[in-house]
Amino acid sequence: MSHGNGISHLKRNLCASRMPRKWISVLLLLQLSCHFSPGSCGKVLVWPTEYSHWINMKTILDELVHRGHEVTVLTSSASILVDPNKPSAIQFEIFPTSLTKDDFENLFMRLISKWTYMPKYTFWTYFSLLQDIILEYTDFVQTLCKDVVLNKKIMTQLQESRFDVVLVDAAGPCGELLAELLKIPFVYSLRFSVGYTIERYSGGLPFPPSYVPVVLSELSDQMTFMERVKNMMYVLYFDFWFQAFSEKWDELCSKALGRPTTLFELMGKAEMWLIRTYWDFEFPHPLLPNFEFVGGLHCKPAKPLPKVKLFLFVLLCIFSGNDSVFLIQKD
Repeated sequence: MSHGNGISHLKRNLCASRMPRKWISVLLLLQLSCHFSPGSCGKVLVWPTEYSHWINMKTILDELVHRGHEVTVLTSSASILVDPNKPSAIQFEIFPTSLTKDDFENLFMRLISKWTYMPKYTFWTYFSLLQDIILEYTDFVQTLCKDVVLNKKIMTQLQESRFDVVLVDAAGPCGELLAELLKIPFVYSLRFSVGYTIERYSGGLPFPPSYVPVVLSELSDQMTFMERVKNMMYVLYFDFWFQAFSEKWDELCSKALGRPTTLFELMGKAEMWLIRTYWDFEFPHPLLPNFEFVGGLHCKPAKPLPKVKLFLFVLLCIFSGNDSVFLIQKD
């Protein structure tokens, strides 16, 4: 089957099943590797991150597995939520790292504490602390990345597995480097990057600062002249910040590939960007065809509330007072 016919065949199958549009967008990522013969499925390599990011990613992976695709998650021995010992149709490839689970848990506790109690008095205090948080996190991610891409045994194993596509959480760089080394396409899963820097420089997505406020700036799209000046300052700040941030990654990417390159250059090769929110929640801005909103993937239909015996509810009301609100859960 030719590449074009393979794409058409996949589209017809998806449309015939009357799937929600967001799931069509997710599953069409496999058409990037449409070297499939009729009836065969794809091999997906996954570079995940932790906590809520993993919850969203796993929803996509479960659906891919359900549809017969082979999914392999590349994760470290220090991973917190990715537990390869639990029964799962998803395959896990564990690579050794010098970091431990305690290192990661302590890191996230520090970052959450800083984020929660971060003062917002001035632009410089807030965003400089935010910068420290992200740089501390990405230093850990870079350690994991080095443990993979500079490990010849692991890279040989991945090359021999002949994956079709890499699904990457853009919050943790490295998946794009893996895709380049394996010479296969990759797809991003992303909520947003600070200052929309990655989307603008690597994805080519326009965010005109005259009417699109920088994320986390607490500005609206109805800005005064001075607010637009402030928004432009935010844009310039994050531009300079990410240039400095990417220097470490540029060095690693160039070393792994054996040629000069940059992180933003590799990120720009993403075939598709799955944005984990709804268009309705965003300020209006131009959109490109390879950006697709897939908000709510982790949401499930509500189940009927369990029936609670009336006398138990009455007793709770009597002994708790008139102004109480109860949330009752049946085991």
